[in-house]
Amino acid sequence: MTDWITDTPSLSALSPASKARLGALQPMALPRGAVIYRPGDDVTGFPVILSGRIEVFLTGAGGRELLLYAVEPGQTCVQTTLGLLGGDASYSAEALCATESRAIVIPRPVFLSLMDSDPAFRQLVFTAFAERMGGMIQLMERVSFQSVECRLAAFLCNRAEGGRVQATQSEIAAQIGTAREVVSRRLDAFARRGWVHTERGAVGIIDAASLRRLALAEGL
Repeated sequence: MTDWITDTPSLSALSPASKARLGALQPMALPRGAVIYRPGDDVTGFPVILSGRIEVFLTGAGGRELLLYAVEPGQTCVQTTLGLLGGDASYSAEALCATESRAIVIPRPVFLSLMDSDPAFRQLVFTAFAERMGGMIQLMERVSFQSVECRLAAFLCNRAEGGRVQATQSEIAAQIGTAREVVSRRLDAFARRGWVHTERGAVGIIDAASLRRLALAEGL
């Protein structure tokens, strides 16, 4: 059995037989920016993220992207779970490595066998799936009912490190569910108020308190 099994707390409750089957799988290293799957790709296995972060995007006909969710260690991918358990065995979104990552992929036959034979594995999959669906419902609520200004202010507050947010305007737009041009206009408005200053590929935070008040104005 490889060390990755013992280093993955989410798998600790699995039976010895399940751990032995999974232990035969070899982790793979994924560079930042690597494409995990694209729309139309077949769902052939269940990824388990050991380290790093995978981001899943939905792209509209006009090219606008929306970040659906991110997958980090201990979390699962809704797209994959639906494809393996449901009737649609292809992806409708795109998944990219946001950071250098390490993962294993449980082949579809092994995944389905473990779902049938190991209650702990089944519970793990369904619990993670429920948590992920709850997060997606919250995303829909934010995009549907909260203003772009509030979503942008909340994003800047939550992502700031050392008074800066390292992200391009396109990346911010995908994160909060709007267009890059809208983010540019709102950042310009924030800058005129003296709340931020924009840099190439980053946003500097000047008045975090004002941003936080705006973010909280609609319950974020």
